[in-house]
Amino acid sequence: MDAQRALYVISVAAELAGVHPQTLRIYERKGLLAPARTRGRSRRYSEDDIALLRRIQDLTNGGVSLAGVQRILELEDELDEARTRMAALQAQLDAMREEMERRVQATHRKYKRELVPLPSSAIVRFQSGRS
Repeated sequence: MDAQRALYVISVAAELAGVHPQTLRIYERKGLLAPARTRGRSRRYSEDDIALLRRIQDLTNGGVSLAGVQRILELEDELDEARTRMAALQAQLDAMREEMERRVQATHRKYKRELVPLPSSAIVRFQSGRS
């Protein structure tokens, strides 16, 4: 099931999250939650919304104010975005390393064709004419 699909009416969402429906309205007014709306403007909550409601409840039950909850959620979103960017940068770095290794190997193969091995008897020690 798609976690972002809005399925639940406010009373069901409130029950699943263990809060009163009025609490959901307060969270929405404070900008902590943005449920989907039907054409008739009824709220519909998704599994993601329920998970967010539970996260908010955990924080508020731990003594965090709603303003604090909002800031924590913003920071968590920023952290998720940073992790996504880091993963993309790591993938790019890995691709660049692979390309570098491929080019180094190609260069080494080229050297192997250009170098001609000499037998040790072909090596002559140079001696200057001076004594």
